[in-house]
Amino acid sequence: MTQPRVCLCEPISLLRTFFASNPKTLPVPGRSFRTRDLAFLHCRRPASAMAIAAQTPDIVGERQSGQDVRTQNGSLSHSSLVSASLSFNCTSVFLAPFLDSLFFRVSGDIVVACQAVANIVKSSLGPVGLDKMLVDDIGDVTITNDGATILKMLEVEHPAAKVLVELAELQDREVGDGTTSVVILAAELLKRANDLVRDRIHPTSIISGFRLAMREACKYVEEKLSVKVEKLGKESLTNCAKTSMSSKLIAIDSDFFANLVRSTQLLLVFLFNLSLTFDLTVLDSLNFLIRQAESYLYGIQEAAYVTSMVVDAVQAVKMTNARGEVKYPIKSINILKAHGKSAKDSYLLNGYALNTGRAAQGMPTRVSPAKIVCLDFNLQKTKMQMGIQVLVTDPRELEKIREREADITKERIQKLLKSGANVVLTTKGIDDMSLKAYNGMVEYHVYFVEAGAIAVRRVRKEDLRHVAKATGATVVTTFADMEGEETFDATFLGHADEVVEERIADDDVILIKGTKNSSAVSLILRGANDHMLDEMDRALHDALCIVKRTLESNSVVAGGGAVESALSVYLEYLATTLGSREQLAIAEFAESLLIIPKVLAVNAAKDATELVAKLRAYHHTAQTKADKQHLSSMGLDLSKGTIRNNLEAGVIEPAMSKVKIIQFATEAAITILRIDDMIKLVKDELANEDD
Repeated sequence: MTQPRVCLCEPISLLRTFFASNPKTLPVPGRSFRTRDLAFLHCRRPASAMAIAAQTPDIVGERQSGQDVRTQNGSLSHSSLVSASLSFNCTSVFLAPFLDSLFFRVSGDIVVACQAVANIVKSSLGPVGLDKMLVDDIGDVTITNDGATILKMLEVEHPAAKVLVELAELQDREVGDGTTSVVILAAELLKRANDLVRDRIHPTSIISGFRLAMREACKYVEEKLSVKVEKLGKESLTNCAKTSMSSKLIAIDSDFFANLVRSTQLLLVFLFNLSLTFDLTVLDSLNFLIRQAESYLYGIQEAAYVTSMVVDAVQAVKMTNARGEVKYPIKSINILKAHGKSAKDSYLLNGYALNTGRAAQGMPTRVSPAKIVCLDFNLQKTKMQMGIQVLVTDPRELEKIREREADITKERIQKLLKSGANVVLTTKGIDDMSLKAYNGMVEYHVYFVEAGAIAVRRVRKEDLRHVAKATGATVVTTFADMEGEETFDATFLGHADEVVEERIADDDVILIKGTKNSSAVSLILRGANDHMLDEMDRALHDALCIVKRTLESNSVVAGGGAVESALSVYLEYLATTLGSREQLAIAEFAESLLIIPKVLAVNAAKDATELVAKLRAYHHTAQTKADKQHLSSMGLDLSKGTIRNNLEAGVIEPAMSKVKIIQFATEAAITILRIDDMIKLVKDELANEDD
């Protein structure tokens, strides 16, 4: 049915036309507006409703509950229409069905969808967060507690919820960690902003307040809460890696190990004193304690090795760009997963590891020094393209065609070897005839085996790019030059100290060591199964990103909810200094930040209300008393359920990570908060049929 045409300057005509076309929506006692029927009135300004009351006399129509106000012939009388319109308060009740009801429903649906996404990852936050088991439609299982991985694998349909999924991907791409925190914070900001909207606070005022709170919060973190890495020493990098991996499968409880070292030392002192007063039979009864202590000490060494391995890997790829900036390209760190042994058998390897072996067993296992060529095409026998017709009169001519097809590949290999290359990497295949020595009738063709070269086929393009960047090689996609001739320039070669094949677990691996342009290292991960190796890969990726950001930003902050609690106290005080409506938005922003320490406490099975109250008290003291500023690093100790100085305990994070979380979460909340209607665009099927 076509919509009736209405005139904005005649509110009475507008209502009369609408109610005449839709008599069932007539406002009578016991019946409310259906917002889907009033969709075309949604864009009318409140002034239209005020004009209705101004243009009509004060007529009071009396009717019983449920009685229709139509005339006998079904048309609307002027008095009944006015009575119906005046039965609503023009400033509140009348506007609610036309404007607020639909807006509240849309914003409420958006908030519910975003809360649903946040609730999925909320239980995985923190060092004692739980994992999620994700099963796709073909039965593949993924077990993880990484927020970005969880949200990436979810099939989210709601448009607003997709914003949070993209938010987690952005945080993972920019920082590498904090994906769960940014989603939880954005959802909490939306929830509290929606409460303000229901209290008749305009979204524009809320957005202005949120932006102001975001700027002040980021400024406070950088000026008051951040600490330079130099003040904390080299241990700060290790502690950042520990904090990042604390919630992962390879979690390390630093407090437990530190207390264990102290307990072991006391135990050894006790046993030494005991040996001075008792005979050896007493010590024999305590052998199990010694063995237990030794096993714990071994665990401490392995735990320390994992974190130091991450730090060493990031520092190994240090480089200075053309502008003199120090960068740490962690993409140069290759993570190779190998089945077998346990996680503590993982190690750092000096060199770039390719998860593939030599193309033929007759090739040497080691080449030094190595001149590397990177090809992005195959070295297989060239075949004539489809659709080409060749007219031959002699069968011997067919044999000549086949020989020429083989000679093209031989000539290409000769060009490579004559340039001095002794290592050939290609993303495609290599013909088997090219791998062995061949004596022709006319001339002697040199191939890879006899030339003492290593050829590696089916290398991943990503690995090929990294090798080319590290060795200074140029990825060659064709031999053809501008004149159409096939040539190969020796300047395309990359250089390394050596290329060697080693056996790791059950696979052969090519290692490129001593690269010239930039250092390349590999992390060899060992684990029992694919699920464990994949989760270790994700955990180490987050830790590498955090160490990289710490080195580049050179500042850290205390973790465990310390930053969020300090900002909450600061922003609450800031809100009281403002005399505008932004005060309410900033106060809600401050309250929203407490969702992080609350969720951390809940996931650890602690009393969130009590811990957060104590935490706020500490930070209030730190901000009001000059001699108590050291309390600004107080955060949660989830293992004991108390408050401690997390900066001294080694629970630290990069300052830029917290700043990015606040910025991204606020911008995402503002983006969604600006939405007042959701319109689904459907193609006109009738129009398509006519076409």
